[in-house]
Amino acid sequence: MFDKFLKSENWKGKKEKREEYRGAKSGDTTCRNHGSCKYCENNRTFSGKKTVVVAKDEVKEFFMY
Repeated sequence: MFDKFLKSENWKGKKEKREEYRGAKSGDTTCRNHGSCKYCENNRTFSGKKTVVVAKDEVKEFFMY
């Protein structure tokens, strides 16, 4: 994965500190951190969506009385 970097002229004897991607992240580039696949996006934004729903319910309940 990093062979191209190691062979390039940018390599000046420094040690490579990055680790290769494993599991699903190695196969699909959209499934990495802050990815755009629906599964990862829904996992990442779940708590935000939940607070929006709760806030809407509270506003609705406030104006019912």
